[in-house]
Amino acid sequence: MEYLEVTKDIYKQAAITPDVGLCCTTTPIWAFPGLEIPKIMQQMNYGCGSTVHPRDLINDPKILYVGVGGGMELLQFAYFSRQRGGVIGVDIVDEMLEASRKNFKIAEEENPWFQENFVDLRKGDALNLPVEDSTIDVAAQNCLFNIFHEEDLKKALEEMYRVLKPHGRLVLSDPVSESSMPEALKNDPKLRGLCLSGALPLKDYIKLITDAGFGTIEIRAKRPYRILDSKNYDTSETIFIESVEVCAIKDPMPADGPCVFTGKTAIYFGDQEYFDDHNGHVMTPNQPLAVCDKTARNLAALKRDDIYLSESTYHYDGGGCC
Repeated sequence: MEYLEVTKDIYKQAAITPDVGLCCTTTPIWAFPGLEIPKIMQQMNYGCGSTVHPRDLINDPKILYVGVGGGMELLQFAYFSRQRGGVIGVDIVDEMLEASRKNFKIAEEENPWFQENFVDLRKGDALNLPVEDSTIDVAAQNCLFNIFHEEDLKKALEEMYRVLKPHGRLVLSDPVSESSMPEALKNDPKLRGLCLSGALPLKDYIKLITDAGFGTIEIRAKRPYRILDSKNYDTSETIFIESVEVCAIKDPMPADGPCVFTGKTAIYFGDQEYFDDHNGHVMTPNQPLAVCDKTARNLAALKRDDIYLSESTYHYDGGGCC
């Protein structure tokens, strides 16, 4: 597959010579007490957001990170899982694995708590992960899956689902675009490798994740990322790309379909002590309740004048019920 070979070459060169502008990360680097991130890791931060969320990382989790980059997020994950082999890093590019190993030596010098053996680097393919079934608590990837064409993306998501424990979490950060990508851009292997023309509409991206079996989806952030314009790219229309951070949880699939949280809130402001929709949701007056899109649709169908439903904020940080 030509586009995968082109991508390997791009990141081989980025491993040998750090390319600060390769990806325009839109999320500030997490700062944690006692964590020093080497400058070289920051220069090799080839992502479009962050996959490190402290609330995912309790109880010494076993973590998998696919597409190691310069090792920055691996180091951040190791901060929460300080155990031998607590973090597994997988990459297909030899040069990137070697660069990460060198960077971890620097990180060990700058962080007294860190040991190189906290991270287990493995050569492997996202489409055939060198990891056993149901052994991972938190799996993550940052600006990698968007390079895949749809059939390969399905396989990559299935592989993540396979290695996660029940109720394990897949945390993703990828570009999305609400307008469909023109075929000329979609089939440009270099633009795919640069994390641009593989961007899918968010609804299609989420459907692929739920089709893999994930029963709960959290949209944690969505923010402007890039512009593809007709002056610089083969497109007749300006394409607006956003970066999205998503957590997909390996929960059982509900009979009525997945629970997708896009930041909607319901507020009951009626005269009764509470409102019960007899579907698992009890609302007390003027207490905001985070609801998934499915529950929001069901509440809207009631056509009550004492329930307020917000639009999607595309920022969900837990809580509520579904």
